[in-house]
Amino acid sequence: MNTTLLILAAGMGSRYGGMKQVDPFGPSGETITDYSIYDAYRAGFNRFVFVISPKMEEDFKTSYVKKFPSHIKVDYVIQSIDNIPEGFALPENRVKPWGTAHAVLMAKNAIHEPFAVINADDYYGSKSYQIMNDFLVGTSEEHSGQYCMVGFELQKTVSEHGSVARGVCKVDDQGFLEGMVERIKIYLQDGGIVYENEDGSTHGLDPMDTVSMNLFGFTPDFFNHIEETFKVFIKDNINNPKAELYIPLVVDNLLNAETARMSVLQTPESWFGVTYQEDKPTVLAAIRKLVDDGIYPESLWDASV
Repeated sequence: MNTTLLILAAGMGSRYGGMKQVDPFGPSGETITDYSIYDAYRAGFNRFVFVISPKMEEDFKTSYVKKFPSHIKVDYVIQSIDNIPEGFALPENRVKPWGTAHAVLMAKNAIHEPFAVINADDYYGSKSYQIMNDFLVGTSEEHSGQYCMVGFELQKTVSEHGSVARGVCKVDDQGFLEGMVERIKIYLQDGGIVYENEDGSTHGLDPMDTVSMNLFGFTPDFFNHIEETFKVFIKDNINNPKAELYIPLVVDNLLNAETARMSVLQTPESWFGVTYQEDKPTVLAAIRKLVDDGIYPESLWDASV
């Protein structure tokens, strides 16, 4: 079965201070996404679709995409803030994208097979992609609504340099997701981990909590669910310049309606990523060690995949 990796790369990197999606981290100029594609291809994924912003398109077509060998099938779609349902007008003060769920929706006409979703700036590890692909090849359109996610321990996903957003999960005894709450401001405080609400109040979190790092697996019916949810969302939030629709909210709605269920897949891999410029040295060192340990070649795309 064909499986596609959908790579969310349209974020502006405002906290990071640059376009971290194309920032080099490997010894031969590789991006974090290069390692994701390398791992996913070896795990069985045979197509890769990027979601990019309009301002990234020219550089993506003329430079970035040309690094890949010819057998790596790469395509892209554009996430534009004016791509909203008919009957709505984009407010003049809207500059932020509409969130990760909207980004996934942009690929509705480009993907017609089971697919996984990742963030462009997160490293998930090769075993995570193998686990994900094994699940996806066992799905079919006759069994829609059978989704999955790879979860990570919260304590392994926070940054020492500022707050992060995470989907905090509740998992039942059979390994299915019961619910997910998107906490958009999680940070270290007094030796623990807390999240902050919009009113400024803080609440503690268990370091062992399972969190989503946006490594999800879906069948194509998920696009229709996002579309319907986004219509309701934009009706309620069209005049809120900061409102975003996140993948976890769509998933949570489907679980509550018993329209779908999501398996939580366990991975032995460690996650790392870049949210702030201060995170970069840690990521550079982590990739250098993986190369030194023989996990990756010194020059990723010069080697046979």
